[in-house]
Amino acid sequence: MYYISKRIEIAGCHQLTLPYPSKCTKMHGHNWIVTIYCKSKELDENGMVVDFTHVKEDVHGYLDHGNFNELLPFNPTAENIARWICDRVEKCYRVDVQESEGNTATYVKD
Repeated sequence: MYYISKRIEIAGCHQLTLPYPSKCTKMHGHNWIVTIYCKSKELDENGMVVDFTHVKEDVHGYLDHGNFNELLPFNPTAENIARWICDRVEKCYRVDVQESEGNTATYVKD
């Protein structure tokens, strides 16, 4: 099995819809640190699991400097964003989304 990971930084803003008082219901931004993990039993015709550039384009190219509430069709929590990225990236099995120091959400496909 071959494994790769790609770490990217994404600047973006969001506000959460929550049923309780929270400062996170106000629009705010983060410099998100996202680590995307992919795996494959075999390499492609180029000798890769997946091209690092394609991974970055799929995620950073779409989200960077964006309003996640406008770009994503769900409440943009770190957990939901991690799953969305994992579903979007070819051969991805795990995503870590760090929205601030000490706050990281991880999604792993079963």
